[in-house]
Amino acid sequence: MDPVTNPFAPGAGTEPPELAGRDAILGRTRITLGRVARGNPAKSFMLVGLRGVGKTVLLNKIQEIADEMGCLTAQLETPEDKSLPELLIPVLRRILLQLDTKERVEAAVKRGLMILKGFASAVRVNVGELELGLDAHSVRGIADSGDIESDLPDLFEAVGEAAKARNRVVVIVIDEVQYVREQEFSALIMALHRVAQKRLLLVLIGAGLPQLVGLAGRSKSYAERLFDYPEVGPLAFDDACSALLHPAEREGVAIEPDALERAIQLTEGYPYFLQEWGYQSWNSAAASPITKDDVEAATNGALKSLDESFFRVRFDRLTPREKDYLFAMADLGPGPHRSGDIASRLAVKVESIAPVRSSLIKKGMIFSPAHGDTAFTVPMFDAYLHRTRTPVSGLSVGPEQ
Repeated sequence: MDPVTNPFAPGAGTEPPELAGRDAILGRTRITLGRVARGNPAKSFMLVGLRGVGKTVLLNKIQEIADEMGCLTAQLETPEDKSLPELLIPVLRRILLQLDTKERVEAAVKRGLMILKGFASAVRVNVGELELGLDAHSVRGIADSGDIESDLPDLFEAVGEAAKARNRVVVIVIDEVQYVREQEFSALIMALHRVAQKRLLLVLIGAGLPQLVGLAGRSKSYAERLFDYPEVGPLAFDDACSALLHPAEREGVAIEPDALERAIQLTEGYPYFLQEWGYQSWNSAAASPITKDDVEAATNGALKSLDESFFRVRFDRLTPREKDYLFAMADLGPGPHRSGDIASRLAVKVESIAPVRSSLIKKGMIFSPAHGDTAFTVPMFDAYLHRTRTPVSGLSVGPEQ
């Protein structure tokens, strides 16, 4: 069939043509923002799930909803090599300047800008034109100590007060939250706790890998009460059918029931994979309807595309020792696996590979679903490793003790 009219959209963060199975999360967003706007208590929340479940797509949709509701929004992604202040200062500056309208001078907004200037100076963040935009003096003694756990709550309170003065809800949307450094995450939790206590018009909605929940718990004991952690997983069968059927039907193309069932079986209902198989199956089909044979014919192309992008981009950034650790996991199956079993597979002691495991967790490749267990954060990664197996010479972890 004509690839130009192919409705499916595989790609990182690309919104699918049918956002199926996520109504509960989008409904939660509207309720949360509506309650915050009225000054009622509402929890910030963090979407938690593996790679490929559509967390980034959902965050984009959440920002769109917030914009439609009249909120001031800022979306950012946390890379591994930047501090939280580096990311927050420019977006908070932009939000405060949006609140600082020429029609009405508001003292709370001016104060927020002054406190932001002091915060930026204290953490010594180079944010380019920040100084030119903040010509007011900083407020001495507030958010300027250089201790982020002390300063960030003061800064968020100032931004929340400015938002309240303008009667505008500020929504900060953060992707890849698991990369926030532990002390900075602790400060973020304390800041949101302050905002919640004072019922200010500021809310944070984030997303991250499953280790995010453990990171929050280690940072502050009250994090479980401060945030909700809705899980984002593979789509249920009916929702997965909708994700494939409805886009095709809008183009006048049918999909046979056994083709649907096979596609969902191959993808396990993961949204990213559904888009890839839908895209490849469309291009494989000569005409409507798309058949099971078309889905089977599409499999090689789908796997090749996933291997070259979705999987490989993550694998190539690993060290040889980390790669061998993952090969050992793959040999044991999809997981989760006990750390002792992985060590046995590598013929080393558990203690000797603990640093490798920690490094892989920090890089977002694996997580611990329970104490002593290890699982892939990337669905079907074990199968990818089997397809491309070129084992490294060995895991150099030192001699057995």
